[in-house]
Amino acid sequence: MPESFGSLITIIIFVVILITIFTSFVSVKQGTIVVITVFGKYRRILTPGLNFKIPFIENIYSKISIQNRSVELEFQAVTYDQANVYFKAMLLYSVLDQQEETIKNVAFKFVDERNLMQALIRTVEGSIRAFVATKRQSEVLILRRDIVEHVKEQLDVILEGWGYHLQDLQLNDITFDDVIMKSMSQVVASNNLKAAAENEGQALLITKTKAAEAEGNAIKISAQAEREAAQLRGQGIALFREEVARGMTVAAKEMAEANMDTSVILFTMWTESIKHCFRKLKRECYFPGWLNRSDATYVKRNDGLKPFTYRQRQKVKV
Repeated sequence: MPESFGSLITIIIFVVILITIFTSFVSVKQGTIVVITVFGKYRRILTPGLNFKIPFIENIYSKISIQNRSVELEFQAVTYDQANVYFKAMLLYSVLDQQEETIKNVAFKFVDERNLMQALIRTVEGSIRAFVATKRQSEVLILRRDIVEHVKEQLDVILEGWGYHLQDLQLNDITFDDVIMKSMSQVVASNNLKAAAENEGQALLITKTKAAEAEGNAIKISAQAEREAAQLRGQGIALFREEVARGMTVAAKEMAEANMDTSVILFTMWTESIKHCFRKLKRECYFPGWLNRSDATYVKRNDGLKPFTYRQRQKVKV
């Protein structure tokens, strides 16, 4: 009997030693901080890895995750002009850092995680409601970024006292009452119609302007071409007259050398001009006493130039 009692004591001692050994070591996962208390009072923190604690004296009070956490929010706010605004947001937050004082705030500021979430959500909602209450309904949609910056600016100070940090706030959806949404749609549609009409007017104006510019350029080009053509015609006429004058000069010189009256040249030009005019008018002309230069023989007389013809009158059809 004493031997069996002694064996029982040995077994109990052995079990106690095993339990002591196993409870003396604590494995902490990555991204987690363990808070240790001694008889209910904060003692220290354990970082990720294998840690030693005094068995039966040091106890694990809580395990705090230092990873990012998110929560979705849905709430209502009222604008300055009494319009209801409905928000759907996503809140991203985390523990500020791994310093001991920060971990103490996280572990002991709130009774549990549920109370922390309630305080965090109500703080965000109150900050957004206070900001929206100073704005009109028409301004809310374009102030999304300003709302986020306003909430971050206020929450960062509050959350630091709790040991947390606001990583991001996203306003995923902002809506209004159905009546307001319909009126906004009508405003957008009318603005689109107005913009379309303005764009159509601008396009028509540009088209007419370009057409007028093209017509003006065409007239300018035509006038330039006409001027150049007139210039070329004038140059041609000048060259023609120059050649005629040169020919008349040569003919007059030859006639003077042949002892003939040079006024015959002028008379011949006159008859050719008359014939040309009648040809253009499609009429008949008569030259009494001669036909033309080839049908008449001219002689030099003291009383002037008089043709000698072999027919007294000849009808010439031009």
